[in-house]
Amino acid sequence: MPKLDESLLTGLPPFSRLSRAQIREILDAALSRRYDEGSSVFLQGHEADRFHLLLDGYIRVVRTNPDGEQVIALHIPPGQLFGIAPAIGRTTYPATAVCASESLALSWPVGLWDGFARTYDGFASESYRTLGARLGEFQARVEDLATRAVEQRVAAAILRMVNQSGRKVEDGIEIAFPITRANIAEMTGTTLHTVSRLLSAWEKDGVVASTRRHVTVTAPHRLVLLSGAAG
Repeated sequence: MPKLDESLLTGLPPFSRLSRAQIREILDAALSRRYDEGSSVFLQGHEADRFHLLLDGYIRVVRTNPDGEQVIALHIPPGQLFGIAPAIGRTTYPATAVCASESLALSWPVGLWDGFARTYDGFASESYRTLGARLGEFQARVEDLATRAVEQRVAAAILRMVNQSGRKVEDGIEIAFPITRANIAEMTGTTLHTVSRLLSAWEKDGVVASTRRHVTVTAPHRLVLLSGAAG
């Protein structure tokens, strides 16, 4: 791929305090790679040999429990670090990173992590801020599973994706990456049948519009009410 320009990183929080010369150093040490939708950047349990920055696309973080069931833990938008196992003292990846859409990412050998944290102002603090936000999102998901009814969980999951990636279209706000009903079931701890039933009912009521791989929220305020957030 052609040499990457420093402007790619200048506005991103982990690098926003750095000079162009420092960003050049970082880019010169990076490996750039495009990934097809559905491909894995890394796998749960494998050696964490690189850490990554998503430049374009969306990453779906998937955990497999001891029973072999897959759970979608969260989605990562462009501009964020991921696969940052050294930040939590791990030598293996705690989850699988799957591309929810065609994606472009940079990566660096994990041996550079400590040097980045020591040398580049703001890199460590922003990395830990990102980790804190993801932990908060994960805890909210656990609380949802424990305390919310299925309808509320599904509505809340769709709202999270809209808030994170939504783009305005003629009919409402569309989730920017492909999402299937099976994906939503894996996010909410329910069955494909239940998700299909709920989305079909909401489509009839004019709350959402969905196809096999795309969801558009046509009445966001009504979906908020369905999620229980307004209460």
